[in-house]
Amino acid sequence: MRYIDAFNHFFPKPLWDKMQTSEGTIRDIGQRMRGIPAIYDLEERFRVMDQFDDYTQILSLGMPPLESLGAPAETEEYARLANDGMADLVDRHPDRFAGFIASLPMNSPNAAVEAERAFTDLGANGLQIHTNVNGRALDNDEYFAVFEMAERHGKPVLLHPSRGSNMPDYIDEEKSKYEIWWTFGWPYETSAAMARLVFSGMMDRLPDLKVLGHHLGAMVPYFEGRVGPGMDQLGKRTTDEDLSLVLKSLKKRPLDYFKDFYADTAVFGSRAATLCGLEFYGEDKVLFASDSPFDPERGPGYIRDTIKVLESIEMSPEAREKISYRNAQDFFGLKKD
Repeated sequence: MRYIDAFNHFFPKPLWDKMQTSEGTIRDIGQRMRGIPAIYDLEERFRVMDQFDDYTQILSLGMPPLESLGAPAETEEYARLANDGMADLVDRHPDRFAGFIASLPMNSPNAAVEAERAFTDLGANGLQIHTNVNGRALDNDEYFAVFEMAERHGKPVLLHPSRGSNMPDYIDEEKSKYEIWWTFGWPYETSAAMARLVFSGMMDRLPDLKVLGHHLGAMVPYFEGRVGPGMDQLGKRTTDEDLSLVLKSLKKRPLDYFKDFYADTAVFGSRAATLCGLEFYGEDKVLFASDSPFDPERGPGYIRDTIKVLESIEMSPEAREKISYRNAQDFFGLKKD
């Protein structure tokens, strides 16, 4: 079976070298990146990929978000290095990399300008946007131009969670302990960002916008009952504002909007999560993705485990082809053989 890996991460060398000078890459998630050679070493990346037949990748940056690395002038430079570097990799290695997802300096008023440059000049296949911009929600008006630019060019937005230990789990504490901020916090981040896009009316204002929720739509499939009949009762639990007006302003049920999102199979080899996500989104909205190279083997593990899980699930040959590569071709506007 052919596989197009829709969500995995890599840093082009010019960007990687520049980022080592930024204080924002020294600690926590940045330190993790430096311990994974396949995320910055191209030959190591090829060694990982060579373990799988008929396998190509859509590249996107790893953490941390560019907007967390400095003032707008600095993050604009990072974005240019990232996108130029990704385009160069795709151009030089088309047999390895089927396309790339552009990254933006979301703390800059020029973020939409960089998005247009990436689409028009570099051939980017979509945008990676993190679930908050230095703590600010994506439905703030200042970010609308970025989503509008994606819709105008017919390119998708891929939501990647962003949350650190500085967001405590309890109000009497200063940090999240035991990496709960990652294990449970990241799925919550993605789900919350999806909800803000829905209830802010973004999906109605941009009806042709395609958005993918990383990690199989995060919490949404498992909480279908809460997202469905639960959110049909929006406002019943709130006394300081009339949230029923939000429901009246939307053109569809909340659940229907959540069904409009796309999702990927990057759930670290969990068969139960994969079954749940496939049941919720259906064969037309799920794309194969591995989240490589963040497995314990630092590269091949999640690719192999995800393929194994998909092969263990009974489905029609047509559905298997869609999930494995055809949905990615349509989603990213790739050439079809």
